[in-house]
Amino acid sequence: MTFDTIENALYGLHFVPMTRGYAEEIVTWHYPEYPLFQVSPDETEFEIKVLLEPLYNYCVGLNHAGQIVGFCCYGADARVPGGDYAEIDALDVGLGLHPALVGKRLGLRFLMAILAHGDARFAPRHYRATIAVFNIASRRVFEQAGFRLFKTFKSTSIRPLEFVILVKDSAPHDITPKDIAPTGSTPAPR
Repeated sequence: MTFDTIENALYGLHFVPMTRGYAEEIVTWHYPEYPLFQVSPDETEFEIKVLLEPLYNYCVGLNHAGQIVGFCCYGADARVPGGDYAEIDALDVGLGLHPALVGKRLGLRFLMAILAHGDARFAPRHYRATIAVFNIASRRVFEQAGFRLFKTFKSTSIRPLEFVILVKDSAPHDITPKDIAPTGSTPAPR
């Protein structure tokens, strides 16, 4: 997928629920610098089911042209096995930006829109994000959005990796829900 211009890639950004068509496209994304995030062919159907699980609250970020610019989830699927999530009552948030937009300085704007959408939908007191230590760029974006280090841990999954848990108080954002979901801008689901 190509975007008209990088500057306009997030223009008209709004969020819609995940559908099978969007999930099928997202699982094909490749991030050369992060092979851990690649979906292997034998995991494709499982990952699609995860993206479609209602309890995980996956949403797709679409721009004015109906192009997928990224996705996000709110809740349990943004957690990593081995992390202690009991200390703070927070809404976990995870995201993925379209590979063509990574490294283009759009991450903070995308994250702020996700938080504004989360505020409108869930009204949390706090947000929490779990990020692999090696993903320095993602951590930097969350810190620019006001997240702060809460703790570190090693995952208990098949690939034990170091992770950081970052937290942020929910607060007014530069982007309001009105700005990210203009009336009548939602395209038909794929």
